[in-house]
Amino acid sequence: MARHALRRIWLAAGQLALLSVLVFLLTSLLPGDAADVLFNEKTGTEQIARLRAEMGLDKPLAERFLDWSGGLLTGDLGTSFTGGQPVTRIVAESVGATAVLAGVTVLLAVPLALALGLLAGCRPGGRFDRTVTAVTLALDSIPDFVLSLALVAVFALKLGWLPSTWIGATTGDLFARPGLLVLPVVVLLARTVCQLARQVRAGTLGALRSGYAVQARRLGVGRTRLVLRHVLPNAAVPGVQQLARTGDTLLGGVLVVEAVFAVPGTATALIDAVQSRDIPTVQALTLLLAAVALFLNLAADLVSHRLSPKAEVLR
Repeated sequence: MARHALRRIWLAAGQLALLSVLVFLLTSLLPGDAADVLFNEKTGTEQIARLRAEMGLDKPLAERFLDWSGGLLTGDLGTSFTGGQPVTRIVAESVGATAVLAGVTVLLAVPLALALGLLAGCRPGGRFDRTVTAVTLALDSIPDFVLSLALVAVFALKLGWLPSTWIGATTGDLFARPGLLVLPVVVLLARTVCQLARQVRAGTLGALRSGYAVQARRLGVGRTRLVLRHVLPNAAVPGVQQLARTGDTLLGGVLVVEAVFAVPGTATALIDAVQSRDIPTVQALTLLLAAVALFLNLAADLVSHRLSPKAEVLR
């Protein structure tokens, strides 16, 4: 297990290093730059060269990459071109709302998906199984922005039960107005739970039909103990692996949900940075999202390796 973990950590570190190079190159290819944006709004033609020099945009690409990568190693993400404040402050202010949305979604989705998948898998072909399968397939086919708009139209505009937007609210307002979380979290839960529940159901069916489960039933092991002690750990393996892939989808869904509900999170900061060509902020936020996706896949791989009954045999 330790050797496998070290291999995966080194691989993840190499992937992160490669991603940092790709992020820098791709953001450098964005049309225009912050000097062009500010030139159109605030400066004159004679000042554009001086403005680019102040921002360091006149340096060769290789020199800019060395400066940026050196800052990454020391925790210095640079200074915002448009706001003049440290990029670390922008990231810290924007990541709070995104972390709350994603964290609450995962905390609710995992037990809910496990329960639905286990109950459906334990009685395949039954009424509950058919209902779960039909509902999860239907919800999973609805795009996040369509579901968001539908929920806003019904529960915010028509019924008036819940707020439709976060405009004027901050992350700290969640403790006083928890209703702000309901609609965004429901949208994120829909696809996450659907995908996880189907994987857990498939894992449950496979575990119940395996040789050790058949032998345990022959030895008189009760159904509840069989499911909780033997079936659940093995059924959770495909669920954990799916959770990593769902994590990637969840990150994309969070960005869509933040845009629809005007959540002051990572998506808002990223969109503003792209529009203003604030390259240091775009690079930092993009690399942060990529690092989170890598970490989720690494954690899922290690957990599934530990849960899998083949892991110890193949080690």
